Amino acid sequence: MHSLEARLPHRFADPALLRQALTHSSAGFDLRKRIADNQRQEFLGDAVLQLVLSAKLYQLYPGEDEGLLTKLRTRLVQTGALARVARTLKLGPSIQMSRGEEANGGRERDNILADAMEAIIGAVFVDGGYQAATAFIEKLWESELASVAAAPVEHNPKGQLQEILQDHSGKPPVYEIISSEGPDHLKNFNAKVSWNGVELGQGAGKSKKEAQTAAALEAMNSTLVVALKNKLLPTVPLTSK
Repeated sequence: MHSLEARLPHRFADPALLRQALTHSSAGFDLRKRIADNQRQEFLGDAVLQLVLSAKLYQLYPGEDEGLLTKLRTRLVQTGALARVARTLKLGPSIQMSRGEEANGGRERDNILADAMEAIIGAVFVDGGYQAATAFIEKLWESELASVAAAPVEHNPKGQLQEILQDHSGKPPVYEIISSEGPDHLKNFNAKVSWNGVELGQGAGKSKKEAQTAAALEAMNSTLVVALKNKLLPTVPLTSK
């Protein structure tokens, strides 16, 4: 934990808050007892992240309406964005979890990384207040904010993806929820989108709709869809081998 704390842009007055933020809900399984996990901090961190990034976007885009600001914020707080930030911190090895969860790849799973990232934000807020949380988020989200500024907003990624694919072959994309985890009040979903048997993208989110939208966003940036969008391929259906 000490090596992780050295990578964080915040020094905890109460290190116990960070330890709890790194404790996955499965951690008590091997001990056969309940221990304080990070779900409450995750709940708080989600709200703090939304507030801080809302204020940042309001400041950065003074001429834009609330519809665009909402779409930009969604890109910044979706599970994939949180997981990317977590990976820059090498968060996975520091998360406490059960042996079973670890064996199933839990340390690299987007949902677990995203939840831990939100929990750390909640811990920073409790430890240092709003100013500390704002400085923490603005530092760690620099790259994500730059990416959002550089890339056009897909106002309806599922609709746009369907239009591109149907224009090419007449066949729509197919979405599938491939897994879900977590308690009912903190459910996380993983989705994939395929077309003609070819997987185009995967995404994760706190609802099936969010996971499917994230998968569509990833698909929109795939080599195949970009080629179709730019009319670089003949209008012939493609199938997987």
